[in-house]
Amino acid sequence: MSPPDEGERPPPPEKPDYTVYKSRRRLGDMVRKPDLSRLTDKLKRGGGEEKAPTAPPDERPLWRRILKWAGIAALAWIVLSFAAFALSAQIQKWKLADGVSKTLDGNPFMLGLPQTILVLGTDVRSGAFAGPEEAEPENCLEAVISGRPKDASCKNSPYRSDTIMLIRSGRGTFRKLSIPRDTLAEVPGQGPQKINSAYASGGAKLAVRTVEGLLGIDIDQVAIIDFDGLRSFIDTIGGIEVDLPTDVCASVSEGAFNLDLEQGENELDGFQAITLARTRSNDCPSEGFGGGDLERAQFQQLILDGIKGKLTSITSLPLNFIKGPLIGWKAPKAMVSSMGALWSRAWAP
Repeated sequence: MSPPDEGERPPPPEKPDYTVYKSRRRLGDMVRKPDLSRLTDKLKRGGGEEKAPTAPPDERPLWRRILKWAGIAALAWIVLSFAAFALSAQIQKWKLADGVSKTLDGNPFMLGLPQTILVLGTDVRSGAFAGPEEAEPENCLEAVISGRPKDASCKNSPYRSDTIMLIRSGRGTFRKLSIPRDTLAEVPGQGPQKINSAYASGGAKLAVRTVEGLLGIDIDQVAIIDFDGLRSFIDTIGGIEVDLPTDVCASVSEGAFNLDLEQGENELDGFQAITLARTRSNDCPSEGFGGGDLERAQFQQLILDGIKGKLTSITSLPLNFIKGPLIGWKAPKAMVSSMGALWSRAWAP
């Protein structure tokens, strides 16, 4: 290019090759105070001098770092416990017999709306809770506990519902009502019968319809007790404490299980709790025990209160936290339920 003549204006310089980037303000920049210290230091050094290395910022105290990671670990442990519970509860829900859920009026909002739960306990027995002539194979147990009263593998079927309890729970509500098994009720399609025969005739589905007709209410959820699962769960939480209104001396399953308990507070393991739940007679000289289903229903409610108390006790909280995933996994296995992961609120006050 030839130099420009005198008096002519030089041509404009060529546009440099560069890219313009536009930054966005971050949310934290709106509340954070601008830090001008670096710019001030640069101006004091004249702007062109090489920036002197700065010391690394002070690290947080060791106790704060330990507290942070301990909190993260505790949160992960709690999440794992709830995940174990949700998976186990869903597996138990899948075991429920076909057609039972269609008879229920439940909804997925147990946290905010109280619901009525029908708890059933059958008289089927595994080898762990039965005498020589009472024990049934695993296939039979699974069939009966799922809500079906009859199965080809059962030698003593059909089975009845020896335990019938209603629980009203949700939004701060927790009330219980036991129905004696010999209560006379109109069983749909069967006429007037003992109420526990409804399960023998049509399983959990017919039991739900019978209780609804007897009391004139809607049943929202159903839960069928698994005695082996309940025993294992009680042992997992370290046993329970029950406050007995009378001395109890009992023998169950042809002498396979025996109780000798005093009036007042008693610590029970899983086997003792299940034996107490099945007790209908008392060999102790006691005026407060008439014998029969009324006392057994009372014992069953005391066991339920003992489980609830152990799970909510402040003194049991550290051990419950340590055993969190194990408790979460075994708690749903105490019953086959229509609730799935919802039943975590069923026992909450």
